[in-house]
Amino acid sequence: MNRYPPIAEHGLVGDLQTAALVSSDGTVDWWCTPRFDSPSVFASLLDTERGGHCRLAAEFPDGDGTTARQLYLSDTAVLITRFMAPGGVGEVADFMVPDESATPTGVHQLVRVVRVVRGTLPFALSCQPRFDYGRATHTLAQADGHTAVFHSAGTDLHLQSTTGVVFHPDGNDVSARFTLSAGQAAAVVLTSAPAGTAAPPRPSLEGIAGALDACRGFWLSWLRSCTYRGRWQDVVNRSAITLKLLTYAPTGAPVAATTMGLPEQVGGERNWDYRYTWIRDAALSVRALIDLGFHEEAHAFRRWLRDRIEAKDATSADPLQIMYRVDGDPRLTEETLDHLEGYRGSRPVRAGNAAAGQLQLDIYGEVSDALVVGGDIGALRGWSALSGVLDWLADHWDQPDEGIWETRGGRHDFTYSRLMTWVAFDRGVRTATGFSRPADLARWTGARDAVFRQIVERGWHDKRQAFVQQYDSDVLDASLLLMPKVGFLSPHDPDWLSTLDAMDEELVSDSLVYRYDPQASPDGLRGSEGTFNLCSFFYVEALARSGRVEQARHAFDKMLTYANHVGLFAEEIGPSGEQLGNFPQAFTHLSLITAAMALDEELQKTGTGTRHHDRRSPTAVYGLTAPEEDPGGNVPRG
Repeated sequence: MNRYPPIAEHGLVGDLQTAALVSSDGTVDWWCTPRFDSPSVFASLLDTERGGHCRLAAEFPDGDGTTARQLYLSDTAVLITRFMAPGGVGEVADFMVPDESATPTGVHQLVRVVRVVRGTLPFALSCQPRFDYGRATHTLAQADGHTAVFHSAGTDLHLQSTTGVVFHPDGNDVSARFTLSAGQAAAVVLTSAPAGTAAPPRPSLEGIAGALDACRGFWLSWLRSCTYRGRWQDVVNRSAITLKLLTYAPTGAPVAATTMGLPEQVGGERNWDYRYTWIRDAALSVRALIDLGFHEEAHAFRRWLRDRIEAKDATSADPLQIMYRVDGDPRLTEETLDHLEGYRGSRPVRAGNAAAGQLQLDIYGEVSDALVVGGDIGALRGWSALSGVLDWLADHWDQPDEGIWETRGGRHDFTYSRLMTWVAFDRGVRTATGFSRPADLARWTGARDAVFRQIVERGWHDKRQAFVQQYDSDVLDASLLLMPKVGFLSPHDPDWLSTLDAMDEELVSDSLVYRYDPQASPDGLRGSEGTFNLCSFFYVEALARSGRVEQARHAFDKMLTYANHVGLFAEEIGPSGEQLGNFPQAFTHLSLITAAMALDEELQKTGTGTRHHDRRSPTAVYGLTAPEEDPGGNVPRG
């Protein structure tokens, strides 16, 4: 299993329609094209033998002292992998030029530029595509030493190089070896296209330099809209760029992650396909971008969301499905790819997602919040879509569902689901009043108040002195960290502070937060999982808003140490601090942004970072507790 790099050992590049992962040894081991949710061309991250890859790296015998490092060009999505060896220093720059066009394209280019900055270095290229998740065969047509075409059913992959890189066939694959000295450069371009598409012109270093400038210029220009000027500028910018990279430009629909099948527990079965648009994740991502000043993304997502509501299938009882493909297609049939080994043996590998058919009532709260933020709901079609949803919800909110975590253990009365239906009615009532829009205000207000009373009466557990995961249980759930954020209660309400204390004691492990305890609340799946990064950052925000600013800042700073070498996060953190789950995860990066903004705001209020509500001493915040002594001597336990 050492054939698989750690999940975190990757950087992300993309063009706003598709994206690729590049490992720190120079291997493109994940690329689905022409869309995020298309079948893979490279997927050695899920099977080193059958998945396919494109490796371009300095080539030396093992143990020669070569090291590799990755970084991004500052405030861009240009990824640089540096190789440092006794013979010199070289680097590979990977990038895709973003395209914000509203028209999907079948042609996508991944550019790989090699240069040496000191000494002389040998490089090796190995390009082994495996189409359709490794299920489809391909043929190789080679025009000359600088051009190769891999052909599979419906798809061509063109591989082209500049002078200095000569391809050699290796069966139906291609390899090359070449040497560069200081000041020299070469490039390889991968172009995916529909079968039969004419080959692009052979690349030149001058043309590639122009493309690199265009890519860099796009990201620097895009970031100029960012209004954040806080303490964590670099990490917030990186998270914003990541959310943008995860957004499908032709429709404005963000995906939850670029990958599928990466495990929440290595060797376990919790391996899901996240290359789709979850209503919840997308709404929260867009809200984070709005808070940073990126309003065009919000407009595009609202249009996509409105279209989903208006295009509701007449056979569906619900106004919205919980997730869709990036083009709005609701069909996400789940299948297992049994021919793939899975990341370090983590099986089954799933493509598609059966959770699309679940009932998750909380999405209507996130939808309402996304549609009304910024006041754009004054548009007639937007209001018509939202009011129709709320009319439906008024009749259907009081029923069990599968909840935010998409458990496969049956439907329950989840407190978070009820909380977000309260949000839906609250935002609808406020907006109808503020914009003087037609609405059944009496009905919506009555439903809002009924939800509120039900949560207070049935979601509160007297013995635990906390709001709990589901009615008639005593299980805690980190999703309820959002209760103050959505305005259900004050962050200084005694009932909220006691809930926060209960979570702190049971769900928090050194600032890392578990979603819930699957042993206490079975979710229908075997195995365990790591702590959930979304919840860890929501915990930071909840601490800050509740006045525990010193504790919040310490937790935030610790969370940042779990980022990978280029500032990216997966979904979860494992017991040894390793990143787990699909990568990079939109949930994590959007919650990092909101946590940073909340901390900045609270620190600005206090000047010192400590408020009188923080009941813990600095040593308690840091976690200094004297060890117990062994009854027979002075040796501390543990």
